[in-house]
Amino acid sequence: MTEPEPESPQGPNSRRAALLALVFILLLVLGALIVEHVLRDSSALQDCVMQGRTNCAPIDSPAAAH
Repeated sequence: MTEPEPESPQGPNSRRAALLALVFILLLVLGALIVEHVLRDSSALQDCVMQGRTNCAPIDSPAAAH
């Protein structure tokens, strides 16, 4: 008779941990991209204001919404 082989360390739990780590890293990258986009927009607005311009940010008027 053959004895059952011991469970390998690369079992389902290891795959689940790797998948969770991958999802976590992807969420971190997505969050970093969102923060980068917001900071870039803020920087562009600040650069415009520091140049002395008065039309840096568009103003939403209620008449334009209709």
